[in-house]
Amino acid sequence: MRRDYELLIFDWDGTLSDSVGRIVDAMREAALRAGRPVRDDLAIKGIIGLGLPEAIRTLYPDISGNDLIDFRQHYADCYMAMDVEPSTLFEGVRESLEAFRAEGYRMAVATGKARRGLDRVLKAHGWLDYFDATRAADETASKPDPLMLNEILQHCGVAPEKALMVGDASFDLQMARNAGMDSVAVGYGAQALDTLLQYEPRLAINHFSELRTWLGARVVESSLG
Repeated sequence: MRRDYELLIFDWDGTLSDSVGRIVDAMREAALRAGRPVRDDLAIKGIIGLGLPEAIRTLYPDISGNDLIDFRQHYADCYMAMDVEPSTLFEGVRESLEAFRAEGYRMAVATGKARRGLDRVLKAHGWLDYFDATRAADETASKPDPLMLNEILQHCGVAPEKALMVGDASFDLQMARNAGMDSVAVGYGAQALDTLLQYEPRLAINHFSELRTWLGARVVESSLG
């Protein structure tokens, strides 16, 4: 059986995990604690996917030094207080990932989360050793720099054309493009599909299970070819 892709790489927040609302609320509360103007929901959703320092600087371009450090801590405190119970996975995620594993796909996570936060949610879902590779924003370059994807590809020994990036933010799709990789746009997360389609994803989905259907159809087509 011949497949177009060997490696599936997923963003976390807004793609696998229904956590966008908590991120927005935590960023708004952090702004209040820091004495900064509270940005609207659309602006905050527009930075989800970036590493936290890059996200804060995008919302507040004049922030620097200790003010940035303090804001990061406010956000971390707010998010942890809200995330005592980790955000749930989107419908169809767990079942689809299990199917992908059974079908022989390799899988990875490329996220704007910090390593500590990623490991915490992976542990909560019983997935600490589930993925072939994971990369967090505080151990590599922030999206849309392709470094985290290049590191995952190198670790897994997979060529860019045999990997697929799945994400809900423009940073995910731009990062994939920068790495020479195909992408899938997720329309149920942080950003609207209209925003994501300009990056020419191979597929746009509004439910995670649509990815499984599409990949299954491509395997059949490849086999017939």
